[in-house]
Amino acid sequence: MQTSNTDSPRGKWMALAAALLGWLFDGFEMGMFPLVGPKALEDLLTSRGAAAATVNGWFAVIMAMFLIGAATGGVIFGWLGDRLGRVRAMSLSIFTYAIFTGLCGFASAAWQIAALRFVASLGMGGEWALGVALVIEIWSDRSRAFLAGLIGAAANVGYLLVGLISLWLVSFIEGFGRVLQGCGISPDTVKLLLHNDGWRLMMIVGAVPALLVFFVMLLVPESRKWEAERDQGATSHWATRDLLGVIFGALGAAAVVFFWSPVFDSWTRGVAASAADALPWWARFVRLAGSAVGLTIALGGYLFPVMRYLERAEAAGALEAGDRSRCLRRLLLGAALAGVALLGTWGSVQWAPKWAIPLAKLLPTEGGPYYAKEFTQIYMALGAIVGTILAALAGDWLGRRVTYALLCLGSFAALVFMYQANSVFGTKFLWSVFTAGGVTAAFYGWFPLYLPELFPTSIRATSQGFAFNFGRVLAAAGTLQTATLTAWFAQGIPAERVEIDAFPKTGTALAAIYLLGVAIIWLGPETKNRPLPEHMHDL
Repeated sequence: MQTSNTDSPRGKWMALAAALLGWLFDGFEMGMFPLVGPKALEDLLTSRGAAAATVNGWFAVIMAMFLIGAATGGVIFGWLGDRLGRVRAMSLSIFTYAIFTGLCGFASAAWQIAALRFVASLGMGGEWALGVALVIEIWSDRSRAFLAGLIGAAANVGYLLVGLISLWLVSFIEGFGRVLQGCGISPDTVKLLLHNDGWRLMMIVGAVPALLVFFVMLLVPESRKWEAERDQGATSHWATRDLLGVIFGALGAAAVVFFWSPVFDSWTRGVAASAADALPWWARFVRLAGSAVGLTIALGGYLFPVMRYLERAEAAGALEAGDRSRCLRRLLLGAALAGVALLGTWGSVQWAPKWAIPLAKLLPTEGGPYYAKEFTQIYMALGAIVGTILAALAGDWLGRRVTYALLCLGSFAALVFMYQANSVFGTKFLWSVFTAGGVTAAFYGWFPLYLPELFPTSIRATSQGFAFNFGRVLAAAGTLQTATLTAWFAQGIPAERVEIDAFPKTGTALAAIYLLGVAIIWLGPETKNRPLPEHMHDL
């Protein structure tokens, strides 16, 4: 067991440094696929004669599988954090997402990337919940807003690094190849690693954060608040068998992905495409009904460990009447709030680097700016770093609920402007991306502030892991509509103009989800100026 020394300044700073590095690399891994995914799928699919619609469909499916994996990992690793400790679980989560991201560089088919990204995302979802719980519990309440901003900013520094490293690889790819050959790597292997903008090498670089595990295990102290709950017997109410519910939840969420995937399309009409209006009526009915059932199973499965814990705690006399229902309401509230923000992020703004490529080709210079997608990600990440810090500080100044409502309105306006006011890659486009990236990512400085305030120490990691990460399941279901909506808006548009003329309409339509968030937030409690709850009676 890691020895606790969190009262010392060194222990606090070591915990913060480890968590920030974990979130930084988490952001690096998350931002990598939107940037290199199109090139990876181009290698793995179009070279075998697949249609462009299939490539877009697989891109959406892989992003959706990542979101579902993160949701599952948020609950599993959150459970481990509440049962075994924040530090042990965080080390395992970092190792998981690093190793399996690196293995994506050796994939030979789209389904292999989908499977590996799913496992990697288990660790990414878990690391968020664990790092937030550890830092918020170790540091004082007066530091909470600033720390929440740093949490969100760290992940977006990772996004920024993806753009910068990709830019460097593209610029110096030939020289980098000579360096690899000088290290004794065969020319054929070098050619494979650097082909198509070096997407395989970028994936392999994603394994580097595994080295962070040694730092975490050796130098980071455990949360004393968690240790106090363990010593009082609160952790004994967790049971390993409850994780079977999470497996069923993941299967339910995966079923939703299947019903909106190119595989389902090919089974029901014999071709690998994704235009939902081309499916027979019975297939559309099966898709909608199956998705509803899948989401219901996912919700029940992911909630199962927390609800079983609360049942045992109540039976042991550790809970009062009404505690279970209060926790359930907060779990569902957190999931809805996160679902709004994550759907907007993954269904709309995260497609901006991919959208920048066809826009850049419209410029007079042949092929347009070669680095369009990299610069798009860089500007988006820079805006996000600023936005996350400001949002957390605003939450402490204006209140949690007012800040969330303003972020929803600002995100909707910024995305509508970005998609409707830009028709070519350029300065206005990049500043639009900066603004949209900043406002939409600001939620990820707000969530580390608000979600820990909804739950007591004994269930904090699991509960906020569920709340934030079940939002990813909702986002996954919505993200799968991106390709479908684009195909619907593309009717009557020449194939070469689809991404230019149809996709902005899709991005604008999906941005409307933020308007729902303006209403949902008022169902939650205002937690400004309240201490972090340690026990159920503090809620």
